[in-house]
Amino acid sequence: ALTGWVLARREGRRPQGGHARPRGEDRTVLAVDGKTLRGARGPNGGQTKLVAVFDHAEHLALSQVQVVGADELAAFAPVLDTVADLRGVVVTADALHCQRTHADYLHARGAHYLFTVKGNQPTLRTALARLPWAQVWGARERTVGHGRSESRSIKVLDLDGTPQVALFPHGARAIKVVRRRRCAGRAKPSVETVYAITSLDHRDADARLLAGWIRSHWTIENCLHWVRDVTGGEDHSSVRTGSGPQVMAALRNTAINIIRLGGGTNIAAAHRAFSYRPADVIDALAAV
Repeated sequence: ALTGWVLARREGRRPQGGHARPRGEDRTVLAVDGKTLRGARGPNGGQTKLVAVFDHAEHLALSQVQVVGADELAAFAPVLDTVADLRGVVVTADALHCQRTHADYLHARGAHYLFTVKGNQPTLRTALARLPWAQVWGARERTVGHGRSESRSIKVLDLDGTPQVALFPHGARAIKVVRRRRCAGRAKPSVETVYAITSLDHRDADARLLAGWIRSHWTIENCLHWVRDVTGGEDHSSVRTGSGPQVMAALRNTAINIIRLGGGTNIAAAHRAFSYRPADVIDALAAV
């Protein structure tokens, strides 16, 4: 019910008509990621874990399911099943979810994937690292702030016609991102190289758009999981009976969604404002 409500509200606030944007920029991009509720433990002493779906652009929590048997991978399809229409949607996920079954599932539903590739897929990662990256032109971005400077270079290579195309289902392009960060007071910068794979071809998204989606995947950590912990005190909650942890997390998600749908950016301040006028919550829920 809460997923249906937030999906309807999200569609209602999207601009109708106006100037058309490039094809790739018009896509809905969803992040899938898990979060452990550190204060909630089941009868066997294990911690409760939830997997959520988060809209990159709108910063809305669309859905969430509880992980059964400590297997986060098994929750990937069920949580996305609750989002009715995935046609044309791009789903981002960290390296844990870079799985062939996940790629096949998204392809069957008409969606695309953008997965980070790390050590849990050693053959694929090695193959991507051996691609002729030196021959590929790269885009570069640089940001300065908070006492550090960062530069990111991204290269994208079509897999069509390469041996690597057979290593992962529906893989169309490989991505290499090199991140360099120099912090004030440190002599040497830190360098990190990240590989990713996507089912989007060159007609669907350019290199800068892919780099932005890889970077914005972590909004699910900063704008959802961190907010629930810091503002909602989730990790300190000891609610543990039955579906209690999942229910409380869903209510925290809904509180965040109500605030963001109303244009709020400071979640803590919005909570205080609603505490002074609690009837305003009913108005926010019923707004269209």
